[in-house]
Amino acid sequence: MCAYTACTYAIGRSGRGARQAAIAFSDPEFESMSDKSFWQSGHRPTLIMAFLYFDVAFMVWNLLGPLAPIFAKSLALTPAEKGFVVAVPTLAGAVLRLVNGFLVDRIGQKLTGTIGQVIVIAGLLVAWHFGVASMQGLIAVGIVLGFAGASFAVALPLASRWYPPQHQGKAMGIAGMGNSGTVLAAIFAPLLAKAYGWENVLGLAVVPLLVVFVAYLALVKDSPHQPPAKSTGEYVKGYFKMLGEGDAWWFILFYGVTFGGFVGLSGSLPSWYVTELAMSPVQAGYATAACVFAGSLVRPFGGALADRIGGIKTLSGVYALAAVLLVVISLAPISFWVMFPLFFAVMGTLGVGNGAVFQLVPQRFRHEIGVMTGLVGFGGGVGGFYLASSLGLAKQMTGSMSAGFLVFAVLALVALAGLTGVKKRWRTTWGAAISGVRI
Repeated sequence: MCAYTACTYAIGRSGRGARQAAIAFSDPEFESMSDKSFWQSGHRPTLIMAFLYFDVAFMVWNLLGPLAPIFAKSLALTPAEKGFVVAVPTLAGAVLRLVNGFLVDRIGQKLTGTIGQVIVIAGLLVAWHFGVASMQGLIAVGIVLGFAGASFAVALPLASRWYPPQHQGKAMGIAGMGNSGTVLAAIFAPLLAKAYGWENVLGLAVVPLLVVFVAYLALVKDSPHQPPAKSTGEYVKGYFKMLGEGDAWWFILFYGVTFGGFVGLSGSLPSWYVTELAMSPVQAGYATAACVFAGSLVRPFGGALADRIGGIKTLSGVYALAAVLLVVISLAPISFWVMFPLFFAVMGTLGVGNGAVFQLVPQRFRHEIGVMTGLVGFGGGVGGFYLASSLGLAKQMTGSMSAGFLVFAVLALVALAGLTGVKKRWRTTWGAAISGVRI
């Protein structure tokens, strides 16, 4: 997310912040929009297309997870290799999010999104036409899908920049619902693979991508309210400056556990259900979709809960509960009726944590929120890459994924300890200076 988008969202949370945002704009046309209702202000076609673009992009970003039990058998991959392949799109998306965050400020959101969609569509068509006959080919596909995973760095500012501060939450909420595309991948990828073969799923995925792409080109418009473009040097300098802040590293860890756990489990659960419970890929897809839906649905509630009781208190509960659930998962008897509720609960818990992290980040780094969103998002991607790959490695080395769940439980406890260590300082320094907001 760009600096302007997230900053207006963050400072728009209070009356004082809204006035500051209006002054920062110095745009009479935008100021006149602030008196209009949500649906009267902004650009409705762009908002709708931001959601649809985000939705289909997230769908293909998570395509390899539901297909993993099928292609792993076809290509004779080891559990570690399968886990690594599933994790590649997550890591690629994390890195490319930093790139997209720069491009949306340099060349605009619409053009940045167009380039990303062309790369994904072309990459999937090439993979479908020539086939994927090796692990290296799957890794290449995963890197291409990373461009889809970086779509949130385009979709959110695409919608957000059309709306005044008091409507930022609504605009970003509607566009952000596109993470439901993960559910579509979990449900439909195994069904299509069973009917047409897993490689043909890569080609079939292009159909909704093309439909949305045509509508995107026809309907999307960049907002006239754009922040001043930064040079490459200024952008890179901003990242290095933030890396010198100790608090930035804590936030990277916090999101690495919450979003990393969520996305890592999203890609790994289909394989777990197939290998541990002997479920069919289609059944595993349904079970995974339910768990992913839980994590996606509660993210806004996590932000709302953090607004009500404070982000620190909310995250403390999230890490404690997630650690307990992950330990129980690693030790519980392997039964669907035992494990499914546990996975459902831990995904919901991590979803709440995702919302809570981004209640705190704008309060601490309101003037550097664009850079921090990129860094924190990168941390989340790295966490997802680690979890998915470590679960596969644990399966290969020990015959069970339990060790991978236990290690991630330890990471949740490290995050809890870190949060406990900094909360007093946060509450008595920058937290005390924020009027009307609980941290």
